[in-house]
Amino acid sequence: MNTNFPDIPASPKTTFSARPVTLRINGNPVELNVLPWVSLLDALREYAGLTGTKKGCDHGQCGACTVLCDGERILSCLTLAVMKEGSEITTIEGVAQDGELHPLQKAFIEHDAFQCGYCTPGQICSAIGLLREGKAETRDEVKELMSGNLCRCGANTNIIDAIMDVKNLSAHE
Repeated sequence: MNTNFPDIPASPKTTFSARPVTLRINGNPVELNVLPWVSLLDALREYAGLTGTKKGCDHGQCGACTVLCDGERILSCLTLAVMKEGSEITTIEGVAQDGELHPLQKAFIEHDAFQCGYCTPGQICSAIGLLREGKAETRDEVKELMSGNLCRCGANTNIIDAIMDVKNLSAHE
């Protein structure tokens, strides 16, 4: 009995155990044993050893943790790993194909679209998702739809330049 609140019975002790979660990460099937409250971000970094996805605010406000889940951009810090059972997850480590950088990775280099680089993995994953969505037609629309990914260094103009370059290249193909 809790002595501070005599009318409220003490809650029974609850124990939780890890549960297996199967994900397809960067094209490879991976089974992780995670506790039910482990975020996808922590599962990727701590359980799968993929540290390219960054933990920024851990509250869904900065976009540093953005990954692609079944082709769509998500904030991995706000997503429980167990919720994504069977999903295809693409992290920055899986963006390049056959040793060839993704066009957005090349454009980020060409446009010097990073300074410290901490936000870059989330920016690139978000930009890939953005381009797949096909919603952004103008520079202002790209800027708005990328506003959930913060760059504290001030490389935002160069980031938008890089995205627009890739957008314009793919429009001409």
